Amino acid sequence: MEKLDGCQLPCLPHFSEGNAEFGPQPITNGIKRALAMSWNYYIKRFLKKMLLFINTISIKGNEKVYDNVVSESSPVVRLKSGDWVRVRSLDEIQTTLNPFKELNGCSFLENMKQYCGSEQRVLKVMERFLDERDYKVKKASGIVLLDEIYCQGTPVFGRCDRSCLLFWREEWLEKIEFR
Repeated sequence: MEKLDGCQLPCLPHFSEGNAEFGPQPITNGIKRALAMSWNYYIKRFLKKMLLFINTISIKGNEKVYDNVVSESSPVVRLKSGDWVRVRSLDEIQTTLNPFKELNGCSFLENMKQYCGSEQRVLKVMERFLDERDYKVKKASGIVLLDEIYCQGTPVFGRCDRSCLLFWREEWLEKIEFR
């Protein structure tokens, strides 16, 4: 581990001071936290495969269970750093999401709803990122980071001071000309 220069991630277990206290919370949040790893790695993956299988069967009968499509009136435009975008309305975004609130593996989080309809600047187009779940660098396409839009934590795990930038699918954004 000493040979990993330039990244603090491998050091996290060494400089943390243990788990944060959550204080009194509903028992459902405790259950969700306890099952989070199993849910994300096994159960959700199995359910996605089953949903894909059901969707494949239903397509033969001309009926789709869900469909990740964006309106044809609003084609996806490749964005670049510095572009100004309008975050689509919540209704438009929800039409692109599967039952797990994802589009092509990218989740639309609860705290992203507040930015629907707002105008933002693209900070960076994602090509690679470190997946902290398995410590592997992964390729990405169609994902951008918006300037000064940070994650503040989740309802289940609570507040987080790390302030990571949120991942946004290009399908959820509409390029605009800055005035």
